[in-house]
Order: sequence, then C-alpha cells, then structure tokens
Amino acid sequence: MNNYVLLNNVEHKNLKVIGDFAPKYGDNVMSTITFPQEFRTIQGTYPIFFSKDRETGRFFASAILGLREGENLFLTEKGWDANYIPVTIKRNPFVIGFQRVQEDGMLKKNMVVNIDISSPRISEAEGESVFLPHGGNSPYLESVVSILDYISVGDRTSAEFIDSLLQYDLLEPFSIEIELKNGDKNQLVGFYTINEEKLVALTSDILGDLHAKGYLLYIYMVLASLSNVEALIQRIEMR
Repeated sequence: MNNYVLLNNVEHKNLKVIGDFAPKYGDNVMSTITFPQEFRTIQGTYPIFFSKDRETGRFFASAILGLREGENLFLTEKGWDANYIPVTIKRNPFVIGFQRVQEDGMLKKNMVVNIDISSPRISEAEGESVFLPHGGNSPYLESVVSILDYISVGDRTSAEFIDSLLQYDLLEPFSIEIELKNGDKNQLVGFYTINEEKLVALTSDILGDLHAKGYLLYIYMVLASLSNVEALIQRIEMR
C-alpha cells in the first residue's frame, strides 16, 4: 500500500531514488494516464484509449503498455524499451499534493511534493539524490517538480478536452479480441475511443470550435495511435 508523505529536506535529507525500470519497482502496469499535451509524443509508440474511473465516473486518457493486467510489454531485462517514457511513469514515486495556507487573510491551496516512502525505489545507498548536501533541491528533484507541474497542467487540459468529447458524444466503448499465433486468445476491454462516424458528421462550426481549442489535433493523435495495437501484439509474439 502506498504511504505518501510531504517531502522535506530534514526527514529526507539522505533520500535517494532508484531510476531503473523493472517489475520489482511496480512498473509492470498495463496502462498509465497520459495528457493531451503529451499525445504528440505518446502516439508514436503507445495506443491511446480512454478509461472511466469507477468511483467518480470521470474519463481520463490512458497510454496502453500491455494487453493483459500486470503486463508491460516495454519492460525488458535492460529496462524500458522505448524512446519515450510517459510522464506518469517517470514521476514515480512522487505525486502532487496540496497544502492549505493562509495568505493575505485568504485560504489558498498550494501545490507541494509528496513522496511514497513505501516505494521500493526509495534508498539511501543508491540512486539519484533528492537533496543537495546543504539541503537545497538537487537537479533531479528540480526535474521531478517540472514533471509534476506538467501533470498538473495536463489534468486541467485533459478534463476540458474530455468534456468537449462528451458534449459532442464522441466517445464510444472499444474492445478487441486478439488471437496469437500459438492460439492463445485475449480481449482488450473496458476502454473507450473516438467514434469516427460521429466525428465526420459534426458541423463545420463545431469542427471549427474544436480546431480553435486545439482539440481536433488531439483527436487525430488519438486515432493515429491506434495502429500501435498491432505493434503490441508483435511484442507479445516475439517473447
């Protein structure tokens, strides 16, 4: 179970984080959250689908890493086998937290950095130092903060983008049955994708609005990414 605490340079002054990727570090995941501003890079390697949070009912975009639960086809004995690693993978074991503070008589929420101290990446003997010897942020931690800022912006952009998809009824359930050369069968279910028929039926005014917001580009990136499903199947076949 995760145990997130507020990162600080007193309790965590000697903290290091192992940057390798392997199942023992929790990287054997079938999918990970991605964000519209990341789609351009993601779509070159990973299929992008949409998932629905069972508790909140909210949709979010996912980069697909495998075709079965607990399967990450980009993990090898040498690490991550792809030129690009999704930001929600790279940020581990850090997450965004919020701290309520009083400023000028007003209660505000400030973004802070939390860390999962139960993570197997945590060490004092190996890995990247989180703080400098005198207590300042290390270059590694500064890069993590940049990633968390990117994710914070991505959360807002994703919510607005998906709201538009739902407004125009552009999401539809997606499933595919995969049969491997050895006869094994697998179903990819529980995801959503763009309904292309409804997309092409949109009026020019709606398409113009989607284009003006940058959403039409995001939609095309999602559709282009679907060709990567076949590449995932090939990765299974080569194992």
